[in-house]
Parts: sequence; structure tokens; C-alpha cells
Amino acid sequence: MALVEINSKEMSITTQANLLSINRTSIYYEPVPPSEEEITIKHRIDEIYTKWPFYGSRRITAQLRRDNMNVNRKRIQRYMQEMGIAGPALT
Repeated sequence: MALVEINSKEMSITTQANLLSINRTSIYYEPVPPSEEEITIKHRIDEIYTKWPFYGSRRITAQLRRDNMNVNRKRIQRYMQEMGIAGPALT
């Protein structure tokens, strides 16, 4: 984190974190980049959604399984939510 000096002799990390109103453990957190599989699946979801915007997570999952991708519906729902893709409005 750029605002925190980890090797500071004047102020401890705990004090710096308290002043910034953040958790001390979040200073050490390094996000994990997405895997190649996740990127591939998200690209394919985007292609399917562009072609058939009325498909929901169930149909997209079925289409991915036809493409020999081993995925489940909840994973596809999570990816769709991360991508900002909404399923069809059924009301």
C-alpha cells in the first residue's frame, strides 16, 4: 500500500493503519491475478451473452458444457455478476 511505510522507524504499521482507518492485515494483502481458465471462461461467457442476450446462467452453463468446459451454474453466476451481466428479467 503506497500510503503506508512498512519500514518506518518513526511510526509503527499499527499506528499508520489506525490513522488511515484500515485493517493492519490489508496492508500485506496482494490480490491474486485471475487464472487462464477463468479468463477463457469469461471470454466465452461474453461471446455467448453477446449472441444470445436473453440467456441466463442455466443456458450459458449448458452451452459451455456443450463446448466441453467443466463448469457449474453457481460459478457462471459469480462470473456474470463480476462482469456486470444480468440474466433475463422474468417478472
